[in-house]
Amino acid sequence: MNLEQTRQAVIGDWTSIAPELRPSAQKNPDGSPRPFYLRREFKAFAGDGFELTLLQFADPLGQAPLARLRIQGHMFWRGEHPIAAAAQKVDFVADQAYEITPLLQGFADLLNQVATEGFTRWEVGQTQSIFGKDFAPFGLKAGQNFMEYDLVHLAHGMLFWGARHVDGRGFDTEQNRPTHLQIPLVRKPAEPTTEPASEPR
Repeated sequence: MNLEQTRQAVIGDWTSIAPELRPSAQKNPDGSPRPFYLRREFKAFAGDGFELTLLQFADPLGQAPLARLRIQGHMFWRGEHPIAAAAQKVDFVADQAYEITPLLQGFADLLNQVATEGFTRWEVGQTQSIFGKDFAPFGLKAGQNFMEYDLVHLAHGMLFWGARHVDGRGFDTEQNRPTHLQIPLVRKPAEPTTEPASEPR
């Protein structure tokens, strides 16, 4: 596919196949990256808009939800990526929304220690916006939109992004743009619709 065909083909709802593992930027005491367990829900819209929801877990099987992150913004297409035929370089910019919902008391307690200025008290199940604010846990600065230099590749009906670097580096510069493919997303099944019961004649 060429660039325009890829832009059109990515439109729709996508989801993780199962809980995923990626290296975190945070380190263990021995210097190794901490594991990061998550599921992704991704929506791509006409006009290059997107919405991404990450459900983070405290365990590898995805049975202990830790937090929900939702970002919304735009995709900027930067040309072909050499990793695979028809792969494209894409910058994801969260220029519309960035929200966090703690789902575990321990995580809410941690946020109440490290992210208090400009926020109300963090509570389980309560969503707060970090859009455009200082948020030290994620390295966000006020007035700056979160952005990642990533890639997009569509193959066999699946959507691939870039795989995280094994040392946990983020995709925060062009030099750190990924060079391998991540576990793919698949099309999210359409939700069944319930037809209203017909009136008896």
